[in-house]
Amino acid sequence: MLEITLMQRSVRKLLLATSLVFATSQSFAFEPAKSAECIAPANPGGGWDFTCRSVGKILSDLHYIDGNVQTVNMPGAGGGVAYAHTVSKREGDTALLVAASTATTTRLAQGQFVGMNADQVRWVGALGADYGVIAVAKDSPYKNLNELMEALKNDPQSVKFGGGSAAGGWDHLKVLIAAKAAGVGNLPKIKYLAFNGGGEAITQVVGGHIQGFTGDVSEVLGFVESGDLRVLAVLSDERLPGQYADMPTAKEQGIEAIAPNWRGFYLPAGVPDDAFDWWTKTIDGVYESDNWKQVMQQNGLMPFHKSGPDFTAFVQQQVKDIRDLSTEIGLIK
Repeated sequence: MLEITLMQRSVRKLLLATSLVFATSQSFAFEPAKSAECIAPANPGGGWDFTCRSVGKILSDLHYIDGNVQTVNMPGAGGGVAYAHTVSKREGDTALLVAASTATTTRLAQGQFVGMNADQVRWVGALGADYGVIAVAKDSPYKNLNELMEALKNDPQSVKFGGGSAAGGWDHLKVLIAAKAAGVGNLPKIKYLAFNGGGEAITQVVGGHIQGFTGDVSEVLGFVESGDLRVLAVLSDERLPGQYADMPTAKEQGIEAIAPNWRGFYLPAGVPDDAFDWWTKTIDGVYESDNWKQVMQQNGLMPFHKSGPDFTAFVQQQVKDIRDLSTEIGLIK
């Protein structure tokens, strides 16, 4: 009888200790704030603003955040003002998201955010992309990407490209990524003209004033459907779904060129790991939700998802690749 009583006491002590450990661990588990803030590093209406407002609404609708997610527009220096604000004034803020994209990594790689680098924030996740594309007019002599690249190998100045970004910007870099992967030499000699948006550049291609368009796949769909443009390659891992399915990839033509203009977020440095893990899982949940799938379909976003350490490694590699390419073409030293 005494042995049974002692055993019962031991079991009670073990259960009590276990419950205390569990309660202690629970007390330290991250709990999100009732509301959150998303900085869009540009004026209302652009891609970063869209990312903040769309994801913010889903965070509230799916009760990841009990209250509202306020979008704060902070334009300036192509995202540099918001980046500097996050680095210098918001360290450790667990209720802050900042919208980012390949434009962010491009500017970091090229040193446009003076005195700052990609390691000064925490890269939490991406939820979609608009992939790069190389296209020509319907009557172009180039029927596929390899024919175009052969022309550039013979004479890098033989094809004049146009896009909606400045020289050295992401649209310019897309064709250089493809050319480098194809073994084209003397990349700085490849001609690129910057226009006020992809639509203007496409008009120049269709009109026969320039020979190639480099931009995002969402920009070309209407012109492909009308028969005015021929897509030589989409710069994605595999063919895109739906109405883009007939467009060949560079990869299937033997050219390992992938150029996603991803849309995602970073957090301030100093955010604890448990908060970072919560945001990582939350971004995963948003991406898998029917709400986000509908947003992607309505806005022409293609599947692309990385989060947590995987996304951090992706960003670091993209920054390195863009820096190396920008150095090779003489854009930076």
